[in-house]
Amino acid sequence: MPSLLKPDVAAPLVQEWTLPTAASLGSSVRCKGILNEMRSRLPLQTRKCLTLSGNVLTLSMPEHASEQFLTATTLVSDALMAAEHLPIIPRELEDILTISTTERHRWLKDGRLASAGTRTVRLYGRAKKITFHVFDSQRVAEILDDDLVSAWREDDALAAIERRRRAAAERTLTRSRKKKPAAPGERSSQQEDSHPALHGWEAFEREGLLR
Repeated sequence: MPSLLKPDVAAPLVQEWTLPTAASLGSSVRCKGILNEMRSRLPLQTRKCLTLSGNVLTLSMPEHASEQFLTATTLVSDALMAAEHLPIIPRELEDILTISTTERHRWLKDGRLASAGTRTVRLYGRAKKITFHVFDSQRVAEILDDDLVSAWREDDALAAIERRRRAAAERTLTRSRKKKPAAPGERSSQQEDSHPALHGWEAFEREGLLR
């Protein structure tokens, strides 16, 4: 197996790419995600030669690796042409939109955040795999440009107020339904009403059977 090449800052073979805003969406986490994606396209022995500083990707190799440098440069250049269309993973989404994990889960569940599919990966150094939703970069850019997150948070705040109002009304109704002691007059009336009417009682009394 070929030995891994180490990036050399002073190397004569250097190529830089500035990530466009349409790709990074202003997120350092997204920039790092793009770096990892670009590295995955490169041969294993040259992956560490591609580094990130801010929003600038830099490929550095020693002079004797000119052939590998040319191959890596072509691969990265071609991959970056479609960088802005790369799916956005959850941690990138949270950083781009400045939202919490709870908000992401809630908005994904109610449909305000639309899933663009799922991805399954194996955790580094482990046999376990995890599956998570990914998001369309163009839709996320629209959410960011239209500041929909602020509107969604306002909607959530109003919905929370309405839920508390309904809960308070239900508690009040429950308390009112609890049985309260009846007034003396009401008890007598209720007791009288509770006795069933005796049919034929008038005739029985006329016969004087109780005298």
